[in-house]
Amino acid sequence: MASVRCQRSRPDRTTVLFSKLRNSTNFRRGARNSGVIVSILFVELWACLRNLVFALGATLCCLVSPALHAQGAWPSKTIRIVVPFGPGGASDILARLIAKDLSEKWKQPVIVENKAGAGGTIGADWVAKSAPDGYTMLLADSSVVMTFPSLYPNLPYAAKDLLPVANIATFGLILIAPANSKFNTLAEFVAADRAAPGKLNMASPGSGSSNHLTLEKFNAQAGTKLVHIPYKGTGPAIADLVGGQVDLTLASGAASKPLIEGAKVKAIAVTSLKRNALLPQVPTIAESGFPGFESIAGQGLFVAAGTPRDIVTRINAEVNAFIRTAETQERWAQMGIDRVDSTPEQFAAWLARESNQWALLIRSLGIKPD
Repeated sequence: MASVRCQRSRPDRTTVLFSKLRNSTNFRRGARNSGVIVSILFVELWACLRNLVFALGATLCCLVSPALHAQGAWPSKTIRIVVPFGPGGASDILARLIAKDLSEKWKQPVIVENKAGAGGTIGADWVAKSAPDGYTMLLADSSVVMTFPSLYPNLPYAAKDLLPVANIATFGLILIAPANSKFNTLAEFVAADRAAPGKLNMASPGSGSSNHLTLEKFNAQAGTKLVHIPYKGTGPAIADLVGGQVDLTLASGAASKPLIEGAKVKAIAVTSLKRNALLPQVPTIAESGFPGFESIAGQGLFVAAGTPRDIVTRINAEVNAFIRTAETQERWAQMGIDRVDSTPEQFAAWLARESNQWALLIRSLGIKPD
C-alpha cells in the first residue's frame, strides 16, 4: 500500500482570525462577551469538520475507483456465439472450437447458440440488434454481410449493423451426391441435366448462402438448370442427401470427409481452383470441364456495430492467437480449410471486394431468394 505523507498547509482565514482574537487584549482578560468566544469556537470547529469530510471523501474515492474499474473489466459474464444455421455445418464446427479456446482464456462461459432460419438472416439480425458490448457474437458464412444485402430487398438489418471482427477461414466447397446416385462425375450430372432440364436439384443451407450462389454461378457458366432447394442449415441438407431425397449439395471438407469415408455420399468436385488437401483425389470444377470456375466460402466473426474498439481488438487478437497455434493449424488442415490471419480492417476490406463481385452476379442473373 502506498504511504501518504502529510504536508503542512498554510493556515486558512478562520484559523488566522481565531489566532488574532485569542492573542488580543480582551481575549486575554477573559473577554466579557462570552458569546463572541462561543461563536469563534464554533467557526473553528466547523472548519475542522469540513477539512475532515474532504479528507475522508478523497480517501473513499481512492478506495472505490479501483472497484468500479474492476466491475467494468471485460469479459465479466457469459459470452454467446450465435450460429445462424443448424448444427453440423462449418459455422457450427468452427464456433465450438473457438468457444472452447476463448472460454479457457477468459475464464468465462462461452456458449454456442444455433438460431437457424430464413437462410441465416434470423440469427444475423438477432446479433445485429443485440447490445454492442461484445457479449454476443456471430460466427457465420460471410454471405450474411457479403451477399444478403444484395439478395434480400427487405433484409431486417444492414451490412453496417454487423462489425467485422475476424476472418476465421476460407475454403472451397465439396460437391457431393448420394452414395447410390447413378452419376459419378460432374460431366455425367451436366449431361443428365441438359437432357432433362430442371429434373435434378441441389440442396443448400439457405437462400443467399455461399452454397446457393455457387450453384447459381455454376448454372450460369455451365448452362444447366439445377433446381435450388433451401434448407435451414447444412446438417438437414446433408441428412436428406444421404437419404436420397436430393441429388446434390455442397459442404465443407470437414463435413464431407467422414460421410465419404463412411460410403454415405460420393464426392463429385471441389469449387476452389486448387484441390482440397483433405480430399486430394477429388477434381476441381475447373478440371472437370469448366475452366476458371471458382467459388470460395468464408467464415467470419462479427459483433453488433458500436461495440467498443478495445473489445473488438481483443477478440481479434485472441482468435488470431488461437488460429496461429500448431494444433489449430493441424486441425484446420484436417478440415480442409485455409487459415486466415487478418485485422478487422483487412477482413472488412475483403468483404467489400467480395460483396461487389457477388452483387454484380446477383443483379446480372436476377437471382431471387426462394
